[in-house]
Amino acid sequence: MGKINAIITGVGGYVPDYILTNEELARMVDTSDEWIMTRVGIKERRILNEEGLGTSYMARKAAKELMRKTGADPDTIDALILATSSADYKYPSTASIVLGKLGLKNAFAFDMWAACSGFLYALDQAVSMIKSGRCKKIIVIGADKMSSVTDYKDRQTCALFGDGAAAVLVEATEEENVGYQDAFFRTDGKGLPFLHMKAGGSVCPPSHFTVDHRLHYTYQEGRTVFRYAVTNMSDDCAIIAERNGLNKDNIDWVVPHQANLRIIEAVAKRLDMPMEKVMVNIERYGNTSAATIPLALWEYEPRLKKGDNLILTAFGAGFAHGASYLKWGYDGAKAK
Repeated sequence: MGKINAIITGVGGYVPDYILTNEELARMVDTSDEWIMTRVGIKERRILNEEGLGTSYMARKAAKELMRKTGADPDTIDALILATSSADYKYPSTASIVLGKLGLKNAFAFDMWAACSGFLYALDQAVSMIKSGRCKKIIVIGADKMSSVTDYKDRQTCALFGDGAAAVLVEATEEENVGYQDAFFRTDGKGLPFLHMKAGGSVCPPSHFTVDHRLHYTYQEGRTVFRYAVTNMSDDCAIIAERNGLNKDNIDWVVPHQANLRIIEAVAKRLDMPMEKVMVNIERYGNTSAATIPLALWEYEPRLKKGDNLILTAFGAGFAHGASYLKWGYDGAKAK
């Protein structure tokens, strides 16, 4: 029996129909298309505005498309991991809701809370579970309804975020030269003051005061977050590249978290990578937090070839960051 590795065998995605444009935002706050595009590179974002629908709805839609495309039997799924920062409820886990809707009778499920780095952390967890031999098939989802925690009276943050979800199927394989290769993760707890939600947790539970003072929305000190994101994402990618003998000639794709186009361009410059080899969809979707990386894989899937070298990288609240290296496992153009 050969060495067990983990491989992504399919991608599914979902974005809501409603498109919130910069022009519409300009009628809500003091901003403009030029101001937003110059600073973050976002033209529009998708918003889940139907009443009563949350993150689990988008995650389920993405997972259903994934299972349709891969032909996966629900009874063969061992686990479901959902990366999110916008859970349907404080409890139960949003993953458990998705699992129930999908009818996965032989699986267990849990949420991964690591903000914008959540998908990378969840993917790494799934890989470890598969390499241990305890699991053979795991669905990993990145999903966030960021509109639910966005203050549309705050011109500094309201243009940044959108809603969406994407899912990958991670399976065991003994095939060589494909699959998950390496990862580097770090967390800097000093990030708390610069990116957080002030109320709603156990430190500051919900109250009339917290609601009246709009403390249940994302708070960000943009310049500080920008600086740390550029430094850490670039450094993490450089570490992965150096210890795996990767460079601009043999890296096929860089898949960065879609938070700010200037951050993405800075990471590409650090790796000396042309932007043609960097997955970018921020202009149309904005920052969907844990969903950005799998959504990029979903959109670029037709262009991926078996054996392609991919570096995935992210940075998020808690200043949780990292990078992963994988060799793509199939020809995306053949996926339906």
